[in-house]
Order: sequence, then C-alpha cells, then structure tokens
Amino acid sequence: MAEVKIDPSWKKVLNEEFSKVYWISMTEKLRKQYQTSPIYPPASQIFRAFGLSPLDKLKVVIIGQDPYHGVKQANGLAFSVNKDIPLPPSLQNIYKEISEDLGILPERDGDLSRWGKQGVLMLNSVLTVLPGKPGSHAGIGWEIFTDSVIQTINKNKKHVVYLLWGRYAQNKGSVIDPKNNLILTSAHPSPYSATKFFGNHHFSKCNAYLEAHGLTPIDWR
Repeated sequence: MAEVKIDPSWKKVLNEEFSKVYWISMTEKLRKQYQTSPIYPPASQIFRAFGLSPLDKLKVVIIGQDPYHGVKQANGLAFSVNKDIPLPPSLQNIYKEISEDLGILPERDGDLSRWGKQGVLMLNSVLTVLPGKPGSHAGIGWEIFTDSVIQTINKNKKHVVYLLWGRYAQNKGSVIDPKNNLILTSAHPSPYSATKFFGNHHFSKCNAYLEAHGLTPIDWR
C-alpha cells in the first residue's frame, strides 16, 4: 500500500490506523475511483487540515460531516471553500455570527486556512465525496478513521475547544473529556437551523477559554 502523506505529528499517533483492514479496503476503493471519476477534494488535499494544524499546535476542533460536493468547492477543510468560490450558506451564517459575537468583519473569501494555521482543525467526519452526491462516501471507512482522530486528540491534548454544531457533530464528539476541554454545542449553521445557531457566542467563549489557559486566542477574521 502507498505511504499515507499526512503531517508527521499526526502520522506518529495515527500510524496503526494505516495498516488496519478497513483502511486498506477503503484506500484501494478510493484509488480506483480517483482513476476513473472526479472525487472531491483532490487527492492532494484530503489531509490538508492535518498539515495546517499539527497536533502539538492544536487549539480548536470544528467537526463537519462531509466535503462540499460542488465543483471546486471542497479544499480539505470543513466548512471552507477556495477563495474564488461563492460562500456557501452555512459559512455565510458562521461569518454573521462571528461579526455579531466579536464585532469584527471576517475576510470576504471562504478559504479558512487562516484559521487552520492558528491551530483550528476543521475536520469532516468523511474526507471525500463524489460530485453532486452528498454522503456518497459515508460508510466506506472514513468515520472509523476520524473517530480515531478525535480519540487521539482527547488522549494526547488538554484544554482544546470543540465546536460541535448540529446533532451529527455532537454524536461524533461524545468521547471527548468535558473536564479537561471546553465543549460548545449548538444547532448547525445551515439555513434550516441557523436561528438556533445565532447568538451562541461560541467564538468569544472559545477565545476566553484559550486565554484563561495561557493560550493565544484565535483571530477569527
């Protein structure tokens, strides 16, 4: 099997996953699909979130479901899109909440790599998707891998802020230790539930918690 190209800090703690039966089966299936049809994001960006946010610099985890399935949208970071792509509705609502919570105006583009570089891991539960088919790679093995990622963070890091928006993310984060981390939950920022997302003040609460534990707050712009 080809070597998994993932940040060394993550590879060290996740290396056992890459020899498990589910992983070998999944990656073989994905390898064949990438050869015959488009898959989002491009293969080189599947583990982009891990490269931007090494484990030792991790401060915040945002959990999404699966990548955007539109052309050129997915870029390896949950809720993020490339700079030249219009903002999806959920990201528009995230920006609106940031503006109202912190009194700042986020950058106009949707590339959230600027957050990743500050230690915000934007982790989708499923890391790939077929064009126009949301959830198309659910159940092939990614959920097992990302469960292991969350368990690994929980085991190796303290004072991490988890932003769990929507029931799916909250179920995914059920293994997190609430005594040594901050878990913030709310409705999902999609237009269907945004009225219950607005006013949660997660961004100011996150930064207050980080500062209280001697960590640099996130510049959410």
